[in-house]
Amino acid sequence: MTYGGRVTFPPPSTTQPTARPLAPPRAVGARPVHAPSTGATHVGARVAASLTALVSVVLVWQVWQYFVASEAGQHLDQAALRGSDYGRGTLWALGEPVLDVVSVSFVVLGLGTAMGIALLRRRWGLAVQVAFVVVGSNVTTQFLKKSVLDRPDLIGGGWGVGNTLPSGHTTVAASVAVALLLAVPRAARPVVAVLGGTYTAATGVSTLIGHWHRPSDVVAAILVVTAWTALALALTPASALDPVPARGSSAYPGSVVVAVLLFLGAGAAMLGAAWCLREVYPASWDMTDLAETTAYVGGALGVVAATAISFAVLLLLRQATSRPGR
Repeated sequence: MTYGGRVTFPPPSTTQPTARPLAPPRAVGARPVHAPSTGATHVGARVAASLTALVSVVLVWQVWQYFVASEAGQHLDQAALRGSDYGRGTLWALGEPVLDVVSVSFVVLGLGTAMGIALLRRRWGLAVQVAFVVVGSNVTTQFLKKSVLDRPDLIGGGWGVGNTLPSGHTTVAASVAVALLLAVPRAARPVVAVLGGTYTAATGVSTLIGHWHRPSDVVAAILVVTAWTALALALTPASALDPVPARGSSAYPGSVVVAVLLFLGAGAAMLGAAWCLREVYPASWDMTDLAETTAYVGGALGVVAATAISFAVLLLLRQATSRPGR
């Protein structure tokens, strides 16, 4: 301000400006750290799980339609069943103990263990998911086998027309295995997927060794469990999400690697099964011992392939649908 030609200035303020804290230095080339939104990721994973469930249901129908409701399919299944006679004495010593494990008490123990793990982790919604998968899978298998699907006698031979699709023993083994896959912590799931898939495949192949089931019965059972598990994953509640991982830890420890290895193993088994199918098609009652054994080996490889694909897909879906919220 001016007074009589003199310029004056207001007195300096005694209030000091508030000091701002300095931001920590950032490494060259580093990106700003933000809490990523997982909403879109969860939606995409749920959609993928829903589609997996739908595809599995369709495949169960297709397996029955070809291997049970068509003459050519029945001949292939029956050739594999007859082929299991060769070498059965030696293989049954390995297969029988595997099948002896499967029982009502085994289901109760497996379900109780999986739910107990979920409750110890304070994942209440996860405990419900586990029960949903095990109960739903086994009830569905029995309902389909006894009340919905039949096995018409299209090829004769006096081999019986009682329906055995899907396999109850394989459903029990697969449902307990995936229940543990759902229940264990994130880092343990790749190992559980491998062990659970191995046990499921061993059970399925053992039913072939023992003349209990045909290959189509086992594959259908695996698809039933896959459908129920994928549906449960599509409905994953917030209480079943994984905790936020510690800084520097991986959200998918080994999952992708294990899934790729399972897919590669499934691809090799599928190639072997396709070669066997080419060698014996069209199947008939007038087949050599070698041809029937080839059909049997092809059926066993088909079971291995279906199991590996199922557990690879379910491992990836489990990790994606339970991705930690932030």
